[in-house]
Amino acid sequence: MSSETITDTGPVQSDSRGATSREVMPTVIVEAPSSAFFAGNPAAVGVPIFVAGGVALGIQLLGYVSAGAPIAIIGAATGLGLLVSTVWAAAVGQTAVASIFGLFAGFWLSYAVLVLGLLHNWFATPAVEATHTIGLFLITWLVMIVLLTIATLRLPLAFTVLFVLIDATLVVVLAATINASATSNKVGGVLALAFSAVGAYIFLGIAATATGGRGVPLGRPILK
Repeated sequence: MSSETITDTGPVQSDSRGATSREVMPTVIVEAPSSAFFAGNPAAVGVPIFVAGGVALGIQLLGYVSAGAPIAIIGAATGLGLLVSTVWAAAVGQTAVASIFGLFAGFWLSYAVLVLGLLHNWFATPAVEATHTIGLFLITWLVMIVLLTIATLRLPLAFTVLFVLIDATLVVVLAATINASATSNKVGGVLALAFSAVGAYIFLGIAATATGGRGVPLGRPILK
């Protein structure tokens, strides 16, 4: 942003001899911010940071680490990274993208708070209610992401596949939680890695376009 000083001619004044003169007053005009600041593709940050969270969650569900282990990635990287991407998308007028990133920012951040809260008893939740607390979380977000899936059927097919795999992951993990099934939990881990793979494919197309190449085929939308 820059400023430019110009002179503005004030009102005409007359002296005692009848001669006229103009009062010259400087005026500062501030230019609008450069449009280049509000450019670019927020998905170049939002998609890969989402994939990072999905990979961490998938590995944890497979039993490689405990529930608290991936929170550093899910909370500090994926959750906050998606918040940045949401603001960026809103700034460039990409309403649908901002909605998607904002919704998933809420999902990942609330997941981090849920796990940390249960591990450290932040919510004073009785141990007998822990399963139902996790179930409440999963059901709520399943409803929201199913709605998002339906609302975005006009996007290329790759995005629909991504959202459907996320829905399936939540359903399987919900069943695993209610039934205390380690096997179902591992199936959820495989599904999490599957939707992360689709996200990685989408990101490769975004990165190729951003570096001057051609994108990857994303498929035709289900709805036109």
